[in-house]
Amino acid sequence: MTTPKLEELRQLRAQSQLGGGEQRIQRQREAGKLTARERINLLLDRGSFREIDAFVTHREINFGMADKKISGDSVVTGWGTIDSRLVYVFSQDFTVFGGSLSQVHAEKVCKIMDMAMRNGAPVIGINDSGGARIQEGVVSLGGYADIFLRNTLASGVVPQISAIMGPCAGGAVYSPALTDFIFMVKNTSHMFITGPDVVKAVTGEDVTFEELGGAMTHNQISGVAHMAANSEADCLYLIRELFSYLPSNNMEDPPFQPPRDDALRTEVALDTLAPDNPNKPYDIKDAIHLIMDDGMFFEIQEHFAQNIVVGFARLGGHPVGIVANQPMVLAGVLDISASEKAGRFVRFCDCFNIPLIVFEDVPGFLPGINQEHGGIIRHGAKLLYAFCEATVPKITVVTRKAYGGAYCVMNSKHIRADLNLAWPTAEIAVMGPDGAVNIIFRRELAEAEDPVARKAELVDEYRERFANPYAAARRGYIDDVIEPSQTRPRLINALNMLQNKRDHNPPKKHGNIPL
Repeated sequence: MTTPKLEELRQLRAQSQLGGGEQRIQRQREAGKLTARERINLLLDRGSFREIDAFVTHREINFGMADKKISGDSVVTGWGTIDSRLVYVFSQDFTVFGGSLSQVHAEKVCKIMDMAMRNGAPVIGINDSGGARIQEGVVSLGGYADIFLRNTLASGVVPQISAIMGPCAGGAVYSPALTDFIFMVKNTSHMFITGPDVVKAVTGEDVTFEELGGAMTHNQISGVAHMAANSEADCLYLIRELFSYLPSNNMEDPPFQPPRDDALRTEVALDTLAPDNPNKPYDIKDAIHLIMDDGMFFEIQEHFAQNIVVGFARLGGHPVGIVANQPMVLAGVLDISASEKAGRFVRFCDCFNIPLIVFEDVPGFLPGINQEHGGIIRHGAKLLYAFCEATVPKITVVTRKAYGGAYCVMNSKHIRADLNLAWPTAEIAVMGPDGAVNIIFRRELAEAEDPVARKAELVDEYRERFANPYAAARRGYIDDVIEPSQTRPRLINALNMLQNKRDHNPPKKHGNIPL
């Protein structure tokens, strides 16, 4: 028998479920977007979502707002599970005041973030908002700052993932920017500090929403975002996939999955992957797919700084973070963008106890006026700093070139790498043979009867003496030279050997990374 009190509760809950009402929900769908609750239901395990603060309403009375109160206000908050693991979530509701952030909206988000910190579980934020609620003035701005503080305090404690599924503008962009990963949807999500109209008024530049802050702009040009999905459903699926590699907090190990792939599997194709011609490119992703469990590789920031590859995979069932130079793009050199991309990824893995596997084929840092004036020294130092401070298991495989300062930066033995392996094709030296000969034999070449022929001879001699892994191996800088086909079993064995690794940095409040 239904009592009046129960009936009242059911009516209020049904009203809250409608958000801004059927008309606004229809407009949301016509724009190619899901509702806030539909997104949550797709993201989480079926039936696992538990909403809180569904009856909260805003407190503003000016500008006629006293008569425009909607249960739950403009954000849906609660918790549920992904693959049976606890996760906290908030989803901005564009059908309610355009998803604008009010004081109570911020309070709801902060409550969820505080619970996530106390209980050691990740936070996923789904952003679809017109920005601050102007009617609330500075109170709304204060709400943003309250969220920013929690993003910062939670950083490195629990994973934080942001999904941009509509507009995200002005101060609102800094909460996603403080999180670990940003997912965007092509054609329907946008991030920018100031919109196209303001840009036009201030600078005179004409630009579309998509050009200024669309998914591919931030995935390919700015590097702000980490993944571009074709649809909202695809985006939410990718977040679930990423989640499978991550621990729930910084005190846990990443989730082990019993492997189906043979730990002793060898790949003969690796023996001929690196060409005999050191100037001929090859795709390092081919090596990654051949070595990792089931050939699976979850790449991060695929479209940005493509001269370096980062992402997650599994070896023997254990999640690992991959950092690899890409000879197919700019010969795999390190530049400003590549250094920042890899440096941040390394620090994330170190925060959350994810071992690092490095595939090295780097001819050096990219030369040029733009790079020097852009601060390649400072930016390159970020990647160096990240590898130096990381205490997780760190393994490097030198597949071909390891030249100059870039050799040091890419997880060399000298910066606390645990195991450094090399293929027979590895070339470990201060610089490439051509450059070294130009410097060492400058006078001899100037006096030679046939400088071209003499230089070719000297280059061959230098390559034979130094452009190999054995000089470094003789000094212990390379622990072993292995057959490429043996890379997978050697890496899995090394991870097993390192599973109880203990390493610590000196006691300090925090370091001063060269930002």
